[in-house]
Amino acid sequence: MSPLTKSPYAFVAIEGNIGAGKTTFATMLAEQLGSELLLERFAENPFLERFYADPDNHAFSVELAFVSDRYRQMREVLGARNLFRQRVISDYSFAKSLIFAKANLPANEYKLFRTMYRLMEEQVAQPEVIAILDRNRERIRDQIIQRGRSYEQDLPGDYLDKIAYGYHKHYRFARGSRVLWIDTSGIDFVARPEEGEQLAQLILQPRKPGVYELKPDFGK
Repeated sequence: MSPLTKSPYAFVAIEGNIGAGKTTFATMLAEQLGSELLLERFAENPFLERFYADPDNHAFSVELAFVSDRYRQMREVLGARNLFRQRVISDYSFAKSLIFAKANLPANEYKLFRTMYRLMEEQVAQPEVIAILDRNRERIRDQIIQRGRSYEQDLPGDYLDKIAYGYHKHYRFARGSRVLWIDTSGIDFVARPEEGEQLAQLILQPRKPGVYELKPDFGK
């Protein structure tokens, strides 16, 4: 990616399914903008591998650990500063916790989780832009294989579809942000950095709050 000028937004979240390229793109974007980078600390979740091995017994623990850490991290980074002076690029939104909890928890546990989540949500800053990298399942599967996390290799396709459905259901409405659904199935911002620059410019365009479905005319 070649240097960008500046972002009109103080807080941009890069979102999407497992293997959508969120961390890679968020890192590239933050470097080019000179913004602070907020990355999910998934490796510090002590229940993650156990969840993949035995979801029924570890789903609530893994989701509670994730939402607690995301809340603490966002409060530390976003709570003690002026958003209009220091810009942040994140590879997740706080709503990710609710989306994954809905997919992973039985109804009674989800109801309890949602109550705790709502209390936390009121105290964290919401992104001005939520850019959802919407890749097809084949590209997602390729990315999962390429990054080589052992516990992700046997993820069933219907689970990835369930997560994708959760994002679509949650982000049907803007809720005060600019929600950008971007078809990135044909975009490779690692192999073709110029496409990363074009994607960044697309995300950072000034827009009114709302939900936007974007199909870039670049990429192969």
